[in-house]
Amino acid sequence: MTRVRDLSEEQILERIVPLLPRGSATLLGPGDDAAVLAAPDGRFVVSTDVLVEDRHFRTRWSTGYDVGRRAAAQNLADIAAMGARPTALVTSLVVPGDTDLEWVTGLARGLNDGCAPVGAGAVGGDLSGGPCLVVSITVHGDLEGRAPVLRSGARPGDVVAYAGLRGWSAAGLALLEAGLVRAQVSPAPLEVTDGVLLEDAWEQLVAAHLRPDPPITAGVVAAEAGATSMLDVSDGLLRDAGRVAAASGVRIDLDAGAFAADREALHSAARAVAAATGLGDPGWGPGTSDINGLIDRWVWAGGEDHGLLATFPAGTRLPGGWAAVGLVLSADDAGPAAVTIGGQAPDVGPGWDHFRA
Repeated sequence: MTRVRDLSEEQILERIVPLLPRGSATLLGPGDDAAVLAAPDGRFVVSTDVLVEDRHFRTRWSTGYDVGRRAAAQNLADIAAMGARPTALVTSLVVPGDTDLEWVTGLARGLNDGCAPVGAGAVGGDLSGGPCLVVSITVHGDLEGRAPVLRSGARPGDVVAYAGLRGWSAAGLALLEAGLVRAQVSPAPLEVTDGVLLEDAWEQLVAAHLRPDPPITAGVVAAEAGATSMLDVSDGLLRDAGRVAAASGVRIDLDAGAFAADREALHSAARAVAAATGLGDPGWGPGTSDINGLIDRWVWAGGEDHGLLATFPAGTRLPGGWAAVGLVLSADDAGPAAVTIGGQAPDVGPGWDHFRA
């Protein structure tokens, strides 16, 4: 096994750089002090995100490839949520010296595969030693002449719509944390602990957590269809819908029935997690209320699906991949909260908070 400390920085980069994607906007890639990108629009969209070991991922079940896919997904989704096309990533990596080199090269392959569908390039970054694994990415995008879609544009009467999965990542994490799944999705097939039957849906749920696959192209499509506001749902549907409501000065009412298909996909995982974690009457197993409570938590407050939430003017024909999930109401309308479900205040927490998790 080759470890990071066995090679120089230049030797590590020689292994990584050929694995990284070269995007269509890249004029000069890695190798000099900075990359050069084309920006035909004259403007560029930029965002940044960081993943910290044991905070955002755990190496006992995430490979370097998984983390690369995750890092690409969450950054590309931020650009898509502005109605822009992702063009380039710059990656800073902090890695302990005893890390297996395969983890680092796997990260590069994951970035490549995550960027490939949208043609974004990995154009450089920085490499440093440190006490734990940290992956920090700055991502750029091209508006291609469109106005950016902001969180502040929702208006009363707009339709609230969603593209992507809801609650799947949170369910996959719960399966891992409950010990029901004991092997990595990659490179080994998914396995379960003794006596537990592997449900067909579980592998999809765990994969949704380890390797999110957000609907990146849906962002541009929404912008072209006239979306009035949009954001990446990374911290839970309730919390992120609340951000749109606050920025736009409106109320958002979500339709619980719009999430029936996701709830059905999560049911077997919720039953298993409820039983494994001791919810419900020990003599009878988990009750229906416990199972539904878990599903509610995953759908409404579970993060890291990186779907897109947007609002569209009433009467807009929603583009493919988008489904109506609620309505925008006036802030003056009587209501118990800025975000409601069927007109009622949610009975689950709002979602992920980095400093209260």
